Amino acid sequence: MLTVKTPEEVASLLEESFTLTMSGELVPLSEALGRVLREPVIAAEYVPDFNRSTVDGYAVRSSDTFGCSEAIPALLVLTGEVLMGETPVMEIGSGQCASIPTGGELPKGADAVVMIEYTENYGDGTIGILKSAAPGSCLIFRGDDVRPGKEVLSRGRRLGVQDIGTLAALGHSKVSVCRKPVAGIISTGDELVSFSETPKGGQIRDVNSVMLSALLQDAGAECIFYGILKDDEALLDAAVGRALEECDLVLVSGGSSVGMKDSTCRVIEKHGSLLFHGIAMKPGKPTILGIAGGKAVFGLPGHPMAAFFVSELFVRPLVSRLMGRKAHIREIQAVLDETISANDGREHYLGVCLEERDGLCHAVPIHSKSGLITSLAASDGYFRIPRDCEGIAAGSKISVRLYAID
Repeated sequence: MLTVKTPEEVASLLEESFTLTMSGELVPLSEALGRVLREPVIAAEYVPDFNRSTVDGYAVRSSDTFGCSEAIPALLVLTGEVLMGETPVMEIGSGQCASIPTGGELPKGADAVVMIEYTENYGDGTIGILKSAAPGSCLIFRGDDVRPGKEVLSRGRRLGVQDIGTLAALGHSKVSVCRKPVAGIISTGDELVSFSETPKGGQIRDVNSVMLSALLQDAGAECIFYGILKDDEALLDAAVGRALEECDLVLVSGGSSVGMKDSTCRVIEKHGSLLFHGIAMKPGKPTILGIAGGKAVFGLPGHPMAAFFVSELFVRPLVSRLMGRKAHIREIQAVLDETISANDGREHYLGVCLEERDGLCHAVPIHSKSGLITSLAASDGYFRIPRDCEGIAAGSKISVRLYAID
């Protein structure tokens, strides 16, 4: 009989038991997308490094434009043109102006820019200003974006496209990131064949290996697949031993329920110690977790949907923690479309489709037996029914956790 833990207990156990964190490495900025920062990024310079215009127009002294209008324009002498990428050679004195492009450096003496739409060029070296400008109008000042000493990106941040742009603006050609955790994946079962093969009588495709690999890579890990093993304890023992030498965590898919051929627990105990066998959740009850050499060894259910939910709830956050960060969780509120019952003492996890109707977000449950996975492909996320709850009535507000795109 399984001795089970609640999902909350499992989450706490993972946090307490696995403190290993990845070492750092320098990677080129062009290869840093999706990587996790090992150290905070502190600005060492001003961005931008000069006062610049946000519009095409004329650099002016704002005091020269006060009180002007279309009826009574301010007449300024054009002294020159600001060129992109060059420091202006002119200085704006009283009654003077200079043409300036968007992004051009503000000349000395000027404190504002007037948009070209509010000016007239009389063709004789005189510019008419039709609208007054306050000091600082149409300008970005030196250091408005970043000043030296400012923490721009924090340790543990997973770098997005916008972060790559920020690092480029700061002049970083390389960035210090956490080494990607390496996860070993082992599939077990006499009935399994590769997902690329056509099953024969009694056989099924190995869905879990490629699905788990995709989930782990999405979480930021690298994966090594150790093949499909027959239900043989010696083969499993050798594969787990090799994976523990080469990887930072190990996932064994299948062989986690109680039965004659289920040897995952014995193999884990041979290499380390068993932390638990069983989680009070549906799907995913017969999950195993052990520790060997400070590394996590998961025994996941063979049913793809169960393996998916266990990995989404527990393996993904562990991968994030190994890189010094928290997994990003996105939840939205939705109205449950139908009554769902649950009364077996386990937390239930159920996929839903989200639909916008009558100005509200509706969650439509997707029903499937635990051995099936294709129904999840049509879902947008999932919700939880607590273990001490007999169900949730149609029309109730629920929190839907969106699938992580982290």
